[in-house]
Amino acid sequence: MLNTAIKAARRGAAVINRASFDLDRVNVTEKQHNDFVTDVDQAAEQAIIEVLLKAYPEHAIFAEESGITGTVNDESEYVWIIDPLDGTTNFMHGFPQYCISIALQQKGVVTQAVVYDPVHNDLFTATKGAGAYLNEKRIRVNKLDRISGALLASGYKPGSPAAIAEFAKMFTIMAERSHGIRRAGSAALDLAYVACGRLDGYYEKNLKPWDIAAGALLVTEAGGIAGEFNGESNHMNTGHIIAASPKVFGQMVGLLAEFA
Repeated sequence: MLNTAIKAARRGAAVINRASFDLDRVNVTEKQHNDFVTDVDQAAEQAIIEVLLKAYPEHAIFAEESGITGTVNDESEYVWIIDPLDGTTNFMHGFPQYCISIALQQKGVVTQAVVYDPVHNDLFTATKGAGAYLNEKRIRVNKLDRISGALLASGYKPGSPAAIAEFAKMFTIMAERSHGIRRAGSAALDLAYVACGRLDGYYEKNLKPWDIAAGALLVTEAGGIAGEFNGESNHMNTGHIIAASPKVFGQMVGLLAEFA
């Protein structure tokens, strides 16, 4: 199943890469304020789904653009959770920070994960209980034990003044206590970067399952923790997530608990 997900990710990446050479021809639709979808998102998603359903026609699909196929709930045997282009705004501007995210959920538990960065040809994979990998090399979260030396990442969904104000308040708290904060615009890649040690921690609210399903498994299989702002593990349902090495995770929860 992991190999099929990798094949699907590369098929979607081929669509994205072709379009990246001529961004002026990309058709853009605004779903809501500052939330965009392109015909490339849709074409890549279709390419990914075709590969998955050809191999597993009985599986359900939960994808960002096309929604849900079949009856999807916590008891569904197999559900593929797909973000065909995480970082659409970056892609539209030619900013090279976006990826494909594919996760397989079995009876409510994510068991396989693929995050593929087509710009840098970085393939992040994880299987529950079998570790996390970057280009077939085992990865681990950083062993950092104090947030004062941590490079963090975050983000927010634009459009809501209240959400922006809350983000600014959290940013102030975390920036004063960490080594720095980045907002690169792709939640799945931010989580993958935590898993491989390029970042030490990540936090964000109001995300969707396709934003975090694969990345969260990467983090936990790399020895880190992914959970809610209160430290619980219900982030897939709430969309609020903190991810980091165990000691930094605990410190981040302590600082951000008021926003839970």
